[in-house]
Amino acid sequence: MLFMPINMCQPGMRLAKNIYNDDGMVLLAVNVELTQRLLDRLFSYGIDYIYIEDARTNDIIQPDVIQDETRTKAVMEIRNTFKKVMEDSNKRGAVNYYDIGRNFRDVMKMIIDDLSAHDGAMVMLNNMNVKDNYLFQHSVNVSIYAIMLGISYGYSREKLETLGLGALLHDIGKTKVPLGILRKPSQLTPDEFTEMKNHTTYGFNLLKDEPNIPLLSAHCALQHHERINGSGYPRGIQGGEINEFARWIGLVDSYDAMTTTRVYRRPLLPHEAMEQLFAGSGTMYDQSQIALFRDKIAIYPLGITVRLNTGEYGIVSKLNMSVPHRPTIRVLQNEAGTVLKEPYEIDLSNKLSILISEIGEIKVNDSILDTSMPTIL
Repeated sequence: MLFMPINMCQPGMRLAKNIYNDDGMVLLAVNVELTQRLLDRLFSYGIDYIYIEDARTNDIIQPDVIQDETRTKAVMEIRNTFKKVMEDSNKRGAVNYYDIGRNFRDVMKMIIDDLSAHDGAMVMLNNMNVKDNYLFQHSVNVSIYAIMLGISYGYSREKLETLGLGALLHDIGKTKVPLGILRKPSQLTPDEFTEMKNHTTYGFNLLKDEPNIPLLSAHCALQHHERINGSGYPRGIQGGEINEFARWIGLVDSYDAMTTTRVYRRPLLPHEAMEQLFAGSGTMYDQSQIALFRDKIAIYPLGITVRLNTGEYGIVSKLNMSVPHRPTIRVLQNEAGTVLKEPYEIDLSNKLSILISEIGEIKVNDSILDTSMPTIL
């Protein structure tokens, strides 16, 4: 299957992976034939890339490291919790979140179990969801990335739960920020930005006395925008003053925000976001943490269209664990623009003179796409 920009998809193509609504439920299912109306609707929802069935590449499948049931439960729990906090904002007195904390532990168990079953796999969360409620999906994504890194780092089950809870709830303080600021499509004023930054303190205050949430998880809400050079907020602490879990969460929070559609900008592709993280290596983010994250993320998604410096066009067909930035490419069109009857593959880890020169929105020969045979999933 092909991983294509929505603006290059055409009516008649068939969907190769489910698309979900903001509740985590299936919005469009596998094998649905796309119409222009559906494509326009997906674009309006903020979906930028989708998987398309293609007979010549139907053996290339992006594995789901998180089960649909797990993601749906996680999104619903975070949605219900955040809405409850919003509703309680205008009430006096303390709010007891004990039962909610217990439910989050159930979610943590499901996510840890799913990721542990795929230990060693490279992960890419394709964000194939409508973006009406970015905050809910983002919170779940950050927890998945953080737990994945915690597993790779060798944390115990108890530490994974604490890290995961801190990640899932890191932005709970945004429930106290006015919606007009959260959803503003233009640059925030200095006063608005100050209020936005207060979400870290709001989150800590919401979580610190919750008996079923570890205090360290509450500190993740407080510190996830701190940076190792002291340039972050709310306190401007640096280096080892920032707890390790918060440093992991700050890293993946930035990555997921960069690779997700926002009201004020298009998303970056994974390799572009990784370049941004490395630009802050040693100043904003811990270099060793970025290196581990790079080795666990599919920088070039399976199925995405690429152009090589040789002039050949193809798609990413395999990931190389040892060198993530050098995947295997299935060449579908040669440098002369001829569509190949028998595609061949180039393992870039063995062909160091061949480089990826373009990715994503590349206009290739239309005859490369073959929808005559439906993909069987």
